[in-house]
Amino acid sequence: MLEELSKRLTAEFGRGFTTSNLRYMRLFHLAFPIHHSVRDELAGPAKMHAARAQLPDTPKWHALRAKSQGEPIRSALRTELSWTHIRLLLKVDDAAARDWYMNEAADQHWSTRQLDRQISVLYYERLRASRDKAYVRQEADEKRAAVAPEHFIRDPYVLEFLALKDYPGLRETGVEQAIIDNIQTFLLELGTGFSFVARQQRMRFDDQDFYIDLVFYNYVLRCFVLVDLKAGKLTHQDVGQMDSYVRMFDAHKRLEGDNPTIGLILCSDKNETIAKYSVLNDGRRIFAAEYVKVLPTEEALAEQIERERRRIEAPGAERA
Repeated sequence: MLEELSKRLTAEFGRGFTTSNLRYMRLFHLAFPIHHSVRDELAGPAKMHAARAQLPDTPKWHALRAKSQGEPIRSALRTELSWTHIRLLLKVDDAAARDWYMNEAADQHWSTRQLDRQISVLYYERLRASRDKAYVRQEADEKRAAVAPEHFIRDPYVLEFLALKDYPGLRETGVEQAIIDNIQTFLLELGTGFSFVARQQRMRFDDQDFYIDLVFYNYVLRCFVLVDLKAGKLTHQDVGQMDSYVRMFDAHKRLEGDNPTIGLILCSDKNETIAKYSVLNDGRRIFAAEYVKVLPTEEALAEQIERERRRIEAPGAERA
């Protein structure tokens, strides 16, 4: 049927009505139904009003009932997005995830390539697994009216765009340089509101110099975010060092009106024992997250997300 319809529409209207495009149009209607057509107007107000009264009491038909009562119809579709954006969104089966990706793509001005990547690396699912589910819905509906720092930290971070070679000689300086070379994509992976401030930020204390790998500012949280890169396993020394960095930065660099500084230790191997028995388990300002150097399969990434969710939601977990 679609093949025959494609031939007729192409003959009458020209290009754009391929069989695959018609399938997307059908999926578009199912995902974003439009309950208003010329047929409604031709049927007559009295007849259409009587017909609408018989419609089932489901959210799908609320907009149509509203129209029959003289109320305006409000479409959930973000009109800022292109047809290519919409086609990518139609591949997301979960309606809540699809709406979230749609709003983020429109609000953050994601290109189609950026949207495709965020869907493929399960951005929404990682955020939901890393922190409480209620926040994800709040983020979409209320746009961060009141936010907490932990809601902006995800685990893991997918850094496949850095093209890091997996060999024993990899050092933090190599990871840092790769991030600087791909700073725009790295900011996208960090999330909403991040801007790059400095690299190797020098802090002087008691005639001794300390250097912070990367410094960012988040305009939503209204605070600085310090990132320390580790090309190996997380240690107690790493946690203590970041704690010192955050305290020094607050004392000497934090601006009036800013919220407390956040520290993020980004490591290739997060030690769960260290994370449990250190300041990482008590505070809300210092975090550790793992990064992966290659893009996992969707199944592998989903399994990793599920493991992280079970860990957070386990009895006794401080930060579930």
